[in-house]
Amino acid sequence: MEFINYTYVIVSALLIFFLLLPTWNVFFSLFKKEKIKSAKQPKNFDFGNIITAYKNADIAKGLVKSLLKQRHTNHHIYLVADGCDLKNWDIQDEKLTVLRPEEPLNLKAKSIIHSIDNFVRRHDYITVFDADNLAHPDFLTEINRYANSGYLAIQGQRTAKNLDTLMACADALGEFYKNYIDRVAPYRIGSSAVISGSGMAVESELYKAYLASPEIEQGKHQWKKMLQEDKILQNFLLRKNTKIAYAWDAICYDEKVTNADAVETQRSRWLFSYFQNIPNSLGILRRGLFNFSWNQWLFGLVTIAPPMFVMLFAAFALAMLGLLVNPWVSLALVAAVVLFILTIFWTLKLSNAPKPVWNAVAAMPSFVWRQVRGLFKMGNPNKNFKHTEHKVSVSIEDVMK
Repeated sequence: MEFINYTYVIVSALLIFFLLLPTWNVFFSLFKKEKIKSAKQPKNFDFGNIITAYKNADIAKGLVKSLLKQRHTNHHIYLVADGCDLKNWDIQDEKLTVLRPEEPLNLKAKSIIHSIDNFVRRHDYITVFDADNLAHPDFLTEINRYANSGYLAIQGQRTAKNLDTLMACADALGEFYKNYIDRVAPYRIGSSAVISGSGMAVESELYKAYLASPEIEQGKHQWKKMLQEDKILQNFLLRKNTKIAYAWDAICYDEKVTNADAVETQRSRWLFSYFQNIPNSLGILRRGLFNFSWNQWLFGLVTIAPPMFVMLFAAFALAMLGLLVNPWVSLALVAAVVLFILTIFWTLKLSNAPKPVWNAVAAMPSFVWRQVRGLFKMGNPNKNFKHTEHKVSVSIEDVMK
């Protein structure tokens, strides 16, 4: 019984720590104001904007138009139309290069490499977008501001471009929360923001070095079992102790999933990548301890923290078990869960989440259930991990209204 109690206390204490970590980070971030250094001679950086489209180039029209309307004009757009039918493509501009690979690439990393191989000139920074994104007119202006402050890696704020269904609103709710606890708070208190997968900018030579890394080379042959590109990128940057800035006002609008089946498929892919990435997060955490690097240490903790629903289910199970083993620890678990849930609402308030997102709280049980089902699809990625189809075609003007 002593061994069972000892094990129970250790596991529960670890879970309580991760339940409270978001609250601590958000609390301390409120006392830290962001300081962006002003360059003595500000530079008008040249950006190479890469858009990866797979089987549907038309969905990228809104993004291309939004990039052509950027107030920062020193940039070029590259649309990689992998397996796309371009017969309806009607946008032409001197700032736009449309690339149609002769052979299907079927991998985002390969599309990005293909784009870089066809750059019309050398760019200072490379920005990456998904075809369903939209860029705020000041997106590149804000990224340029952070680049002038010396940051080599900058993540913009991804936010919903569609709140047309309850599932889309629930998806947006999760992103508001993750944006704050994984990006805003760690960055403000001296660590790095987690990469979102799109809407980010990285100094060109640094990004090319990432694309030449062994993980990317191995991933080319792993198909859907490849670790997600955003995680490979952030691991690459943090191993070099490069700080990833979070540009709150560099807004990239992203399409949210609109139905339950899409939630299940998407979250299954994300969960697989989370568990796949645990050794890398542990490695960064270890580097932080040995290097006395707060940037690496906190980033390792943030990225190794279990997914929200996993922690809640584990806490519930351990709290029930604690009634028999250790009631006081059981009570501590319940208190930690309550504080964790309150922190979710706190981050929504701090993020000024719109009313439809608050209304989606009622849909969260269904949303979480779909994520639980997604756990059981991780066994066969090549069969179950389907590309998320994007269908919401709107303009940047419509979204900004």
